[in-house]
Amino acid sequence: MAPLVSAIREPQGGGSQAFVSDLARGLAGRGHEVHVYAATGSRIPGVTVIDTGVDPGSLAATLYRVGGPANRDPAPAESAFARAYSAVREDRYDLIHNHAFDAPAISLAAGMDPPVAHTLHLPPDAAIAAALGQAARGQAARGGRSPAVACVSAFQATLWRAVTRVDAILPPYVPTCSVPWSDAAGEGVVFAGRLSPEKGAAEAIDIAQAAGARIDVYGGVYDAGYARDQIAPRRAGPGVAIHDGVPRASIWAAMARAAVVVCPARWDEPFGMAAADAQACGTPVVAFRRGGLAEIVVDGVTGFLVAPDDIEAAADSVRKTAQISRAACRDHAEKHLDLERSLDAHEQFYREVIGPPGGATVND
Repeated sequence: MAPLVSAIREPQGGGSQAFVSDLARGLAGRGHEVHVYAATGSRIPGVTVIDTGVDPGSLAATLYRVGGPANRDPAPAESAFARAYSAVREDRYDLIHNHAFDAPAISLAAGMDPPVAHTLHLPPDAAIAAALGQAARGQAARGGRSPAVACVSAFQATLWRAVTRVDAILPPYVPTCSVPWSDAAGEGVVFAGRLSPEKGAAEAIDIAQAAGARIDVYGGVYDAGYARDQIAPRRAGPGVAIHDGVPRASIWAAMARAAVVVCPARWDEPFGMAAADAQACGTPVVAFRRGGLAEIVVDGVTGFLVAPDDIEAAADSVRKTAQISRAACRDHAEKHLDLERSLDAHEQFYREVIGPPGGATVND
């Protein structure tokens, strides 16, 4: 089950959407039969995509926003996921793996015949935690298995374990074999991410300008107010180029040409796929030390981690990235951030969740 708030196609709406595509293709390539239930307009080459009939525009009001209202109207998501799970029930599966962000995606999966797993792609949320608790209690009352729960980084899992059980850590690593890289010195700064406060596009521009470097910003408008108030005034700055969201292949090419990719997250980043992508391209990363980014960037080896919100320290680090070996960045990505490692972890997780006939499962 994909997030239904955007279609799964290029250019992707975010890192979780990109990973759903990578995961599905990777599992299919290993011989698994994979169906992805997704919003209308979705397309994943080589994978069966089931159109749920859900228009992603109908869920615009449910878009996740850091610090946004906790009492968002659940009705649009309830309607969308009721429709999606109704379609799921028309087929037979060994396992249902939900990647959607909405509480109804969890609560409406309860009671399904196959075992269910949920990957939590966002920071702890009261509605999601309540839905997980309700699903577990309901399954226990029916004598069934509680849903399995995975997080995308050790840091994120630590936060979620304060409110729910976490069974596995499944990082959304990147397909390094598909990512071109260069060991030649690059030029300029790249930022790639949605234009919303938590991703730090405005800070990325400020860092580049403080470092005296040009910057290319790639990202779709996620928060119109933020794009208007924070990005538009910076657009006219010297050496600043703002681009719409582009396919990942184009992002990778831009990263491979750059001297550095900046990830100035303003929230506790659950994972940080742009930082993993950058290293696969052979490009050093400068990031605020927040959330899962410290698990991706090796400070002083594949980039630099600086104190959150410290623009000057980040600018100093941008100027020092020529010291970083681009080959070391690529080597780290191939050995530690590669999609094949994630596929291995997912297969093991699925075996544990499904369990042997009559045997114990991860939730027993």
